[in-house]
Amino acid sequence: MNRRGSGLILHITSLPSPYGIGDLGPGAYRAVDFMHQAGQAFWQILPLTPTSGINGHSPYSSISAFAGNTLLISPELLVEEGLISTSDLPEPATDPSLVDYQGAEKDTQIILDIAHTALPANPDLQKEFDRFCAQERYWLLDFTLFCAAKEAFSHRPWNEWPEEIRDRQTLALARLAQEKAREIEKIQFSQFLFFRQWAKLKEYANQKCIQIIGDLPIYVSYDSAEVWAQPEQFKLDAKGSPITVAGVPPDYFSSTGQLWGNPVYDWQKMGESGFAWWIKRLKHTFELYDIVRIDHFRGFVGFWEVPYGEKTAVNGWWTEAPATKFFRTLLKRFPCLSIIAEDLGEITPDVREAMHLFGFPGMKVLVFAFYEDNPLHPFLPHTYERNCVAYTGTHDTNTVMGWLQNETDEKTRQRLYRYLGRELPDHQIPWELIRLAMASVADKAIFPLQDALALPENTRMNLPSTTLSNWSWRVRSEELSSELANSLADMVATFGR
Repeated sequence: MNRRGSGLILHITSLPSPYGIGDLGPGAYRAVDFMHQAGQAFWQILPLTPTSGINGHSPYSSISAFAGNTLLISPELLVEEGLISTSDLPEPATDPSLVDYQGAEKDTQIILDIAHTALPANPDLQKEFDRFCAQERYWLLDFTLFCAAKEAFSHRPWNEWPEEIRDRQTLALARLAQEKAREIEKIQFSQFLFFRQWAKLKEYANQKCIQIIGDLPIYVSYDSAEVWAQPEQFKLDAKGSPITVAGVPPDYFSSTGQLWGNPVYDWQKMGESGFAWWIKRLKHTFELYDIVRIDHFRGFVGFWEVPYGEKTAVNGWWTEAPATKFFRTLLKRFPCLSIIAEDLGEITPDVREAMHLFGFPGMKVLVFAFYEDNPLHPFLPHTYERNCVAYTGTHDTNTVMGWLQNETDEKTRQRLYRYLGRELPDHQIPWELIRLAMASVADKAIFPLQDALALPENTRMNLPSTTLSNWSWRVRSEELSSELANSLADMVATFGR
């Protein structure tokens, strides 16, 4: 965990591929080769869970905390495995610099249907598939039943389903499983293909000495398999509706706070079971990634809950969570918790104490360091401790170029120039911030690929509190050039990363 190195933020959807979305195929392997040539030790991605158009394809809003996003399955690898033919491949993307989610959904459905029909003719693959279903049954069965019910009941939220399915009555679930057996097997097979392709890609990255940093949202969506299957883990009423929901209180950036709407955990009941639900979730997560960044880490210490039905987050309150008991329980199950704590925003001393007690590194985001005239600002590199992760920006911030051109005033620019020691043209500043992060004592220095390419605002991954045009940027194959890799590798060598 304390390995000194640098890395890139580059989500799978943003990878080059011939089709409408980045996937786990040849483009991903070429990206790993690029990172290896560039001397990078870490590859940070966003959550791999399923996305949907209803939520703008945000990877932080999913119907499952365990399932994989089947849109990322590589058609080219399915051809190599003999599950589809070259004539089944989708049409090439019209714009390789943008994700076409609608087209990807349509294409993926077609090729996965074809791949599923090829399963009976491949007994070795059938055995492998059967083992997968047995090993992953603890989440896979609920997930596939949830998906089948979603389809059967016009994609309505689970609390609007017929009472016998909503409340998971045994005979009703058995009848649903029998009626939808074919569809359920196809969903299971699609999950099998996703995790099979992901495991091979991760192994390839690890062989190149690149560790994967995955992202774990602390909360799950209300309309998800987990909340339907285990409502006792959450603060819900007798009919399954939330009693309170998650958010953050009003602050400098928002007078009404942020109302996320996720159901909050019933930590008392979770503690009574020895946090069994979380242990299963983290076991699954650590099998997927080498290091896990936990989004909204402070929710493990104390969380803001708001009565269900409120329009804003104003009328909420802080509730304490059992952080010390929780993490001590996890350490008995996972002797090495390779966790990065997302600790951005208003962080109270008790959160810092929990991070220090368990040795979890926090995040330092350089673009936040110059908004105030404070030579001891905690995001300025000369104030860093070793056990932290330095970022130029994140998936939620603007690119450095976009920040410079759209979010800085003259005073902010002057503070930046003073820290750099000179005034520079905008196109040079992304690399100067990368250099600052690389030169710092922080064990890890990580930056979005957009910053290494000095790309403008229209390439940012996400603009928080909006749903249009997010998560759609893709890197073009030619941008992953040897020249860029060699420049990064030179900086890695210079600063011992």
